[in-house]
Amino acid sequence: MLVLTLAVGLGLGPVAPAGGAPPTGLRAAAPGQDEEGGTPALRAQLEAASKGYLDAKSALARSVKRQQQLGGQLKTVEAELIVRGAKVDEIAGVAYKSGRLSPVSALLNSTSPAGFLDRVAALDAVATNEDRALRDLLESRDQATRTRLALDGEIREQRKQVTVMAKRKAQAEQALTVANEKASASASGGGANRGTSSANATPAKRNPDGSWPSESCSVNDPTPANGCITPRTLHALQQAKSAGFTRYVSCYRPSGSGEHPKGRACDFAAQKGGFGGVASGGDRTYGNNLAAYFIRNADNLAVLYVIWFKQIWLPSSGWKAYSGGNGDPSSDHTNHVHLSVY
Repeated sequence: MLVLTLAVGLGLGPVAPAGGAPPTGLRAAAPGQDEEGGTPALRAQLEAASKGYLDAKSALARSVKRQQQLGGQLKTVEAELIVRGAKVDEIAGVAYKSGRLSPVSALLNSTSPAGFLDRVAALDAVATNEDRALRDLLESRDQATRTRLALDGEIREQRKQVTVMAKRKAQAEQALTVANEKASASASGGGANRGTSSANATPAKRNPDGSWPSESCSVNDPTPANGCITPRTLHALQQAKSAGFTRYVSCYRPSGSGEHPKGRACDFAAQKGGFGGVASGGDRTYGNNLAAYFIRNADNLAVLYVIWFKQIWLPSSGWKAYSGGNGDPSSDHTNHVHLSVY
C-alpha cells in the first residue's frame, strides 16, 4: 500500500511506489494537446476565467461588507441628526418667544458694571452654544449625505462585480463547450459529483481585504515529483492528508501547460498503488470523496478547478463535461483527481 507522507511538519520524506521512480501515469501528449488532456489554450482560458471569477467574488464580498458597515454608520448619523435637529429647534423656539439677548439689552438691564459684565458673559455663552448646535447639525447632515453617496457607490460596485462573475462563468463554459465539441466525446455519466465529504479545511491565508495574495513556486514539493509548489498548494495538500486522503500524490511537473509547472496543481491517485488504470469500486469512491472534499472546501483552499472522471468542477459553474482527454486514464482523469489552486 502506498501512502504519501508529507515531509513538512513530520520530518519524513515522501514514499515512492515499489519498483523505482514514482509513476506519472502520463503518456506523451498528441500534437496540440496537454499531457492531462485538452489544449494549452483551454487550460489558459480556464485559469483566467476561474481566477477572474474568484477575484470578482472577493471584490463582491468586500463591497457587501463595506455596504453593511456604511448602513450601520448611516443609522447612527441619522439618529444623531434627529437629536441635533431637535436641539436646534428648541434653541430657535426659545429665541422666538423671549427674543435674543443682545449687548444693548445687557447694558440697559444692568444695575452695575459687574452686572453688565455678567450679562455679557452670559450672552457669549448662549451664542457659543447656539453656534455649536448649528455646526453639529450641519456636520451630521453632511455626513449623512456622504454616507448615502458611499452606499450608492457600493451598490454600483456590486452590480459591476456580479456582471464580471457572469462574464467569467460564460467564458469558462464557452471554452469547455468548444473543447468538448472538438473532442466529439461526452462525459462518463456523471458520478464525479456523487462523493461525500464532511471534513472542513483550515482556510488558507488571505490578504486583509479578503483577496488571495500572489504566490510564487517557492517551497519544496514534498511529493515524489520534487520541484517546487506554492505555499497555498502545500496547504491544500496538507489539509487533504489531514482529512484522510493519503494515497499517492504528484504535484510539480516542469512540462505541459496549466498550473503544474507553476506549482499550483497536484494529481491525487485514486488507487492505493499510484496512478494505474481506470478507477473502479472503492478506488472510484475514494476519488469521488476526494473531489467532494475539495469542492466543499473550495473557498477555504482557493480552488480554481477540480478534474475527475471526464468532468471538471468550476467555482462559477459546478460540474461540466471535460472531454479533451487522449483516451488514456490519466488524460481522461479516470485514475486521479486533479486539483488546481489560485
